[in-house]
Amino acid sequence: MIETFLCSHCGRLHPISARHEMDDKSLCPDCLEEQTVICSHCGQRIWASDNAGDSSRFLCQDCCDAYYLYCAQCGCLLSIDEAYIDDDNDYVCADCYHRAQNSQAIHNYNYKPTPIFYGVGDRYFGVELEIDRGGEDSDAARALLSIANAEEELLYCKHDGSLDDGIELVTHPLTFQYHLESMPWKDLLQKAISLGYYSHKGGTCGLHVHINRSAFGETEYEQEPVIARILYFVEKHWDELLKFSRRTPRQLERWASRYGYKDRPKDILDHAKKGYGGRYSSVNLENRATIEFRIFRGTLKFNTLIATLQLVNRICDVALSLSDDELQAMSWTTFVSGCQEKELIQYLKERRLYVNEPITTEEEI
Repeated sequence: MIETFLCSHCGRLHPISARHEMDDKSLCPDCLEEQTVICSHCGQRIWASDNAGDSSRFLCQDCCDAYYLYCAQCGCLLSIDEAYIDDDNDYVCADCYHRAQNSQAIHNYNYKPTPIFYGVGDRYFGVELEIDRGGEDSDAARALLSIANAEEELLYCKHDGSLDDGIELVTHPLTFQYHLESMPWKDLLQKAISLGYYSHKGGTCGLHVHINRSAFGETEYEQEPVIARILYFVEKHWDELLKFSRRTPRQLERWASRYGYKDRPKDILDHAKKGYGGRYSSVNLENRATIEFRIFRGTLKFNTLIATLQLVNRICDVALSLSDDELQAMSWTTFVSGCQEKELIQYLKERRLYVNEPITTEEEI
């Protein structure tokens, strides 16, 4: 004779081998499935009526209290790790956070949208241009965005605490050619000037250029020698790059300090990887996906901005194409003699960094 038990919920007899104990009740498999759930955090089985989570994420009360909260906007359940802090210092879900940010003309400093890559190629440039003295003004930001984003979403604006009364303009990752041919830099800079902004004359404003690490190789093993040569180039030609940057030594010390010259590229990279300088380094290495050139002073002069991108592109070219020994043997004169772009040559002449006669220059803004 088969031994049976009476299910506490459905009241039917079932084989004793199918009995599941829950607190002081005996349940059959069907009732166990219907009446209980598993806490998705700790794995404990609880009564469905005691579920402190929602229909897609079952939680016991202890786990819910310790590790979860509710979005202040839509009320959805989210883990503490998933939560964002909005401008009111409330915890919100990703959807509500990005919806609120996307409706703003000027985002908070921590705003980081999913990058949109434009152009065809391996090397992408993300530009951060700080502009000041024209106000952290939403109407001004919208005017600038209407120019930059007339065809595609290329630019967004952010608050920057280092500015007195301005905003930071940030592009999505664009190839070098896309910056030159499709990004409306000239119109954008002219609009900023007409709105009363300065950049070079703003005092603290910088022009930062991010390059994707994957442009230097598929793996970290391939990327690091190239990045080491970039750091070596910057250190070896520090005096020339200081002139190019339009920064003062004191400004660079504060916002884009050098790592210090060493005889081998790898030695500079090893020194940098130990955390010397942090993010406020001439070439910031603290971003997982990019390296960031921070040495340049901000500008609203079109030729200067384009020349800066061309210089960074040229540095990347030589770091990729030359060996350590070849780069160590390269002089500044040899480097600039290989520069072909008219904007870069013009700017090098203006800064007396090109072997030529003096020329007339336009004022920086």
